[in-house]
Amino acid sequence: MNEDKLTRLNKFIASSGTASRRKIDELILQGRVTVNSKTVVELGSRIDPEKDIVKLDGESIRKKNNFIYILLYKPAGYITSTKDEKNRRTVMDLVGINQRIYPVGRLDYETEGLLLLTNDGELANCLMHPKFEINKTYFVKLNRPIDEKAFQRLQKGILLEGRRTNPARINIIPNTGRTQIKVSIHEGRNRQVRKMIESVGLFVRKLRRTEYANLNDNGLKVGKWRFLNAKEISQLKSNVTRGVQFARTK
Repeated sequence: MNEDKLTRLNKFIASSGTASRRKIDELILQGRVTVNSKTVVELGSRIDPEKDIVKLDGESIRKKNNFIYILLYKPAGYITSTKDEKNRRTVMDLVGINQRIYPVGRLDYETEGLLLLTNDGELANCLMHPKFEINKTYFVKLNRPIDEKAFQRLQKGILLEGRRTNPARINIIPNTGRTQIKVSIHEGRNRQVRKMIESVGLFVRKLRRTEYANLNDNGLKVGKWRFLNAKEISQLKSNVTRGVQFARTK
């Protein structure tokens, strides 16, 4: 077998637009993936995409190149998921297209702002992986003015659940009495910005993601979405490429 032709099983399935590699790993462990009619449960398995027949839940997987990239301005009160067991509204209720897409990362129920949706599993996996350090910026309205001590603590990194966050970039918005700030991070822990703010004795009154990678919310209204243009897609992929190069030098 020609080793040069082999590719990771999860990467191949992700290229079909089925799901992100992280989700696909879960499906593999659940025994839902077969290669040449044999169930594969080992993560890291490699296949020959030109010869091997890969199926998920009995359906053949084919590499897909007609990828879709959508930018949504998520309102508060929506779940970042393709479905919800409690029948709450999801971001998929806002995007009315027939193709199968899924969110890249998460915004919690109360948070509004930019959310990328796609069927490009390979790119989604890279954008979500912390080693690529994809930048995310949030507008935060606080319950009271932030003092200098809290400001410095947030910038240097906060100990959350036994693990310190990476340094953040904090900017105080002028003429707001130090009650409105912008927070830029490249991690993606659960409810991270809220927890960071709470750890310095403050409370988040409003949270909105205004930038994701090279994308911003200029001109996009709450609850609306649009397709990315070719330049934006190219820049997204360039960000990932730079992240790969940066990760290799660390």
